Amino acid sequence: MIWLYRLLFAPVFLALLPHYALRMLRRGGYGRDFAQRFGAFPKLPPKRAGVRRLWIQAVSVGEVCALEPLLKRLAATGGAEVVLTTTTSTARKIIRERIEPLVLAAGYFPFDFWLFSRRAWARIQPDALVLMEGELWPENLHQAAARAVPVTLVNARLSDRSFRRYSRFKTVARALFGGVGKIGAATAGDAARFAGLGVPPEKITVTGNLKFDAAADNDCNAAAGTGTAAGADAGVISAPPRAAGAPLVLLGSSTWPGEEALLLETLAEARRRGIAARLLIVPRHAERRREIAALLEATSWRWFLRSQRRDIPPDFTGAGGEFDVCVADTTGELRQLTAPAALAFVGKSIPPNDGGQTPIECAALGVPVVYGPRMSNFRDACRGLEEAGAAKRVADAAGARDALLALLGAPEELARAGAAARRWFASNLGATTATLALLGVAERAPAVPSTPSPAAAATSSPAAA
Repeated sequence: MIWLYRLLFAPVFLALLPHYALRMLRRGGYGRDFAQRFGAFPKLPPKRAGVRRLWIQAVSVGEVCALEPLLKRLAATGGAEVVLTTTTSTARKIIRERIEPLVLAAGYFPFDFWLFSRRAWARIQPDALVLMEGELWPENLHQAAARAVPVTLVNARLSDRSFRRYSRFKTVARALFGGVGKIGAATAGDAARFAGLGVPPEKITVTGNLKFDAAADNDCNAAAGTGTAAGADAGVISAPPRAAGAPLVLLGSSTWPGEEALLLETLAEARRRGIAARLLIVPRHAERRREIAALLEATSWRWFLRSQRRDIPPDFTGAGGEFDVCVADTTGELRQLTAPAALAFVGKSIPPNDGGQTPIECAALGVPVVYGPRMSNFRDACRGLEEAGAAKRVADAAGARDALLALLGAPEELARAGAAARRWFASNLGATTATLALLGVAERAPAVPSTPSPAAAATSSPAAA
């Protein structure tokens, strides 16, 4: 089967190359280290005795950020070193800015062609391959099997779309999942879907979603200016208190095309109803800034791009009422940008957009959320939030606008829903510890100071001297 894949890869890759080249050009940042996509990974230091080398692949920004607490604890063990790869330039930028001190090396994941993959494997020489969420590439898995390197899928999720696709091609699914030794499922529902595809139950462990622990990480929150150590340790992150009478900040969290127009309509109606509100738009892809700017230029709103006005904080403090809308065309700041929000709309959820973006960052900061019907990527999280009274699912754009307006006009309901979000979030922590156990990495026990014997104490005391 691998030879058929190799034969088909080249023509399919060439056919899709213009599409991906255009997308890479729009996103930018791929010029640096691009040779690594062809397997030209930098030379690594020799392996150390007693230290396992883990190759971890995390496709994009969300997966990289979710790994941060796990990488910290892996580094602290002393028994493992990590080579971290990613696929997107935005994720590579985040790694350079704050992740690289935690790993042995970092770079781009190679194109899944025989020569490129083999070259990368020869250079990295991992003792174990760890794949985030759903990064199952046939050539990569074949190279692992050829070297008898164990493969673990962590934070593993199966969206409705992925499950339907795998169900239609069960032979392909069996081949792919057959190359995985262990699966750490993000939820019990994901575990059931893996089992439904024929993965033996003994391979599957429900470890939880690493994105919860990442959202509660002390150092991450300190860097973002959103948390207190005590609060994060308890699974509750403290957002800056809003000044009395300050406008409510409505957040568009990871929005997709069409959803910004919905939020602008909501802001206009809120103002007509006498609700003091401002809008913070965080598009999923920062390169859409021109598209969103064009939308705003056709309105009378006073707006600015965060990349050009970093002197104005996300809650518009100090803006003096000068601006109505901020477009956060930056990367890796979702947590910081979520903190001042009173309410959020979660993007990629209103048709024709599909799948949904994460509501977890909002829950961590006690921000109630509204989203459309298409949240299959976070089905279990959304179900939990809805049952807790911290989220509202709506059928369409009109329903989203009405739900957002109702909550903006009900401060007590906003506070109640925010508290429910915090409680639900705190109940879902612990995936990092479970994932370490799945990887078979033993953490160092904290040093316990020994109590000297009375004789030793007398010998070392100043009086004895």
